[in-house]
Amino acid sequence: MSVFEPLASDLQRLDAASRRRRLIPRTGTDFSSNDYLALAGDPALAEAVAEAVARGVPAGSGGSRLLRGNHAEHEALEAEAARFFGSESALWFATGYTANSAIISTLPQRGDLVVYDDLIHASVHEGLRLTRAETVAVPHNDVDAFADAIAAWRARGGTGRVWIAVESLYSMDGDRAPLADLAATADANDAVLVIDEAHATGVFGAGGRGLAAALEGRENVITLHTCGKAMGCEGALVCAPAVVTDFLVNRGRGFIFSTAPSPLMAAAVRTALRIIEDADDRRAKLAALIVHAERMLGSHGALISGSQVMPLILGEDARTMRAAGAVQAAGFDVRGIRPPTVPAGTSRLRISLTLNATEDDVSALAAVFQDVLA
Repeated sequence: MSVFEPLASDLQRLDAASRRRRLIPRTGTDFSSNDYLALAGDPALAEAVAEAVARGVPAGSGGSRLLRGNHAEHEALEAEAARFFGSESALWFATGYTANSAIISTLPQRGDLVVYDDLIHASVHEGLRLTRAETVAVPHNDVDAFADAIAAWRARGGTGRVWIAVESLYSMDGDRAPLADLAATADANDAVLVIDEAHATGVFGAGGRGLAAALEGRENVITLHTCGKAMGCEGALVCAPAVVTDFLVNRGRGFIFSTAPSPLMAAAVRTALRIIEDADDRRAKLAALIVHAERMLGSHGALISGSQVMPLILGEDARTMRAAGAVQAAGFDVRGIRPPTVPAGTSRLRISLTLNATEDDVSALAAVFQDVLA
């Protein structure tokens, strides 16, 4: 028996369940990326990198930030991000996954409680797996359930800090968290509210500052702003009180033991911040595209989320992947999403609206759905 037979058997089981993942090329009109404002290929970002190279900024950092990897570009980005988002400080991570995992695994302490939305991202689940705090999931977007979970924990003798973890805009359903109510719940329970703004940054809020912009800078609020979606770059910024980012530098293993991101990318992110601040025209164009898509795709079963993420839930895994393949063959890059990324029985086509597509492209996609989903 091959030493890797257990792995091969597991892959065969995934195949049989229509859940095996494969890498496929980038082809067709973009209805799958998170490049919502079409910034990833914007010449301004390339020019920012070229200008940084001309100034002698290196491509690689050479080590972790706590060794020799810390660069002036990293610090300039963090200072600018804190000013932009309105937080006391900011800390840049190489990926949003690492950042979310570090927040949840590092900040809550033994004796604390983390209450999280049951549709929260896998990166938070990674942090939950590593945390020393107690954890409890509550039904999606149910504010009362958060309050009830906290009350039940207190009644059992819980005395530590409570941490509430949510996304502002959920990546698979496209709906929004009731942030004002959650902030009130956090205030009433002396809790910290952790908000993942990954799919809202750049798209919503004044100057693209996100759906939690009104809460930024509060002592009991931590936000995460992904740089690899609407901002067109990579990495993630944790915005929080200075004591929080300092603690992550000292105790966050995902930060301490990771090679620092490229200083060139830090220069690109700084430029992206300036672009999204003045990108009301792009946001208006995206908003119009969303309205058009709701009109054209809603009749085919796509859920009206009011955001750039529109799921079309087909339920069964194999049917979902057949439909995705047919839509891709017709020239539209729409991907099928299956468990465990989404709950069992909710496999879907995730339609992601970006400025890489036009209203005519959306209309053409609707015509394809007419045939594929009939």
